[in-house]
Amino acid sequence: MENDHNDNREMTIIPISQYQPTYHKPKRKFFGFASLCLISAIIGGLTTVAAMPYIYPARVPLQPANTSSITPVAYTANQPGQPNFPVAQISKNVGPAVVGVSNFQASQGSADFKEAGSGSGFIIDAKKGYIATNNHVIDGAKKVTVSLSDGRNLEAKVIGADPRTDLAVLQISDVSNLTQVNLGDSSKVQVGESVVAIGNPGGDEFARSVTTGVISATNRTLDLQGEAGFDLLQTDAAINPGNSGGPLVDYQGQVIGINSAKYAVTGFEGMGFSIPITDAMPTIQQLIQYGVAKHPALLVSTSDQYNTYAKANNKPLGAYIAEVTPNGPGAKAGIVKGDLITKIGNEPVKSSSELIHQLYKHKVGEKVDITLIRGEETKQVQATLGEISSQ
Repeated sequence: MENDHNDNREMTIIPISQYQPTYHKPKRKFFGFASLCLISAIIGGLTTVAAMPYIYPARVPLQPANTSSITPVAYTANQPGQPNFPVAQISKNVGPAVVGVSNFQASQGSADFKEAGSGSGFIIDAKKGYIATNNHVIDGAKKVTVSLSDGRNLEAKVIGADPRTDLAVLQISDVSNLTQVNLGDSSKVQVGESVVAIGNPGGDEFARSVTTGVISATNRTLDLQGEAGFDLLQTDAAINPGNSGGPLVDYQGQVIGINSAKYAVTGFEGMGFSIPITDAMPTIQQLIQYGVAKHPALLVSTSDQYNTYAKANNKPLGAYIAEVTPNGPGAKAGIVKGDLITKIGNEPVKSSSELIHQLYKHKVGEKVDITLIRGEETKQVQATLGEISSQ
């Protein structure tokens, strides 16, 4: 079951792919239902649609692909004491690995494809032609093309896409003269560290634009479908529509994040958000190896409409259970419709997205302690997390 939990999106944060107005805003439901461990990725990256990001904070060590058919992506841990490169050198080294990604969809009443939006991506495996990007950049695409720094414009295959983490992997067949990025260790990133963002704001016209800034924070949680599972990196490097899927790079020339969203409120500037690369790579590797990504799940559906009532009536906040899948992990743990989950382990839960955020810190098959309110009574149950995949 998808966890549609009624986004109640406000004009505060937007995904940063560059989309044309051929998309339509998703219809809102009074009660949105969604698989609790699948609290979505950004649905459609309309620049006109506000969205709060949602992150995938699973603390899984980065490991290269272990099948003979997949070339492991480059991975280099940040080395203390290593000299920093000037921005011009970083741009020269990383820029050729950054690509433009165009999303083509069928025109209404026509079999012809029309570009519905564009974003960015970066090559993670030059030998295999694998490219990492955001799911919302290619969401709904009937055809995807990639523009390279040398002027080539190639059709790309979607190897796998995961709305729950807003990640996707593309592949191009022409791998001649490709440059791939080096991946850093985002778990070692520090607040105040200098960074460079590279991408295609506004599309190919401003391809491979370079902006600089610092890491403003390392643990931001945003309530946007697709990003809510992560502890996002916040940066003041300029990030604009079309930067979605592009790399955030440290001064050692290593990719530490995937630029995914920005704060879009009048009066606010310099608030962009990136998915940490170390947290993203386990999902990216699953997409490469299996075409799908699997995540821990309670298999319940929630609704944040309760929280509107709770705030108005001074009631506890939490993740309100609207449906429970029969014989699922939640049902087996004794969770029932109407329960209000307020903690996973010792971590507080005040909304559906926070529930997902906490669940994604665990693994499939792991036991988790859950605190919930039923009526006027507080209960504790233990659940063995199930599995849910991106397809």
